[in-house]
Amino acid sequence: QVQLVESGGGVVQAGDSLRLSCTLSGSTASAYAMAWFRRVPNKGREFLAAISHSGISSFVPDFVKDRFTISKDNGRNTVTLQMNSLKPEDTAVYYCAATTSPWSSTSPLVTQGVYYGYWGQGTQVTVSS
Repeated sequence: QVQLVESGGGVVQAGDSLRLSCTLSGSTASAYAMAWFRRVPNKGREFLAAISHSGISSFVPDFVKDRFTISKDNGRNTVTLQMNSLKPEDTAVYYCAATTSPWSSTSPLVTQGVYYGYWGQGTQVTVSS
């Protein structure tokens, strides 16, 4: 049974950096494309970044690409989201997701939650001003 566990959340100040990690168990991460989403209170789920099965290809939307970076270590079954210059509006619960579906960095599917069949429980990130 595949499980995803996020870690690294916490309370930080505006301008700080934070590194979130997600560990996949029950299978090997090289079989999965993985992604990060967040959910803000009273707002929907927001796509942040995705990375291919191999970890070679990734996609980060323009609104965070100057601050957020995704990386993957298949040897350690982990995917990481490095977040810099955090803002109070980054306060949210951050979720890791995974899929065995084919990858394409140009496909809008990778930004959609329905593309991913596996989800972690989430980790809270709070950015104070």
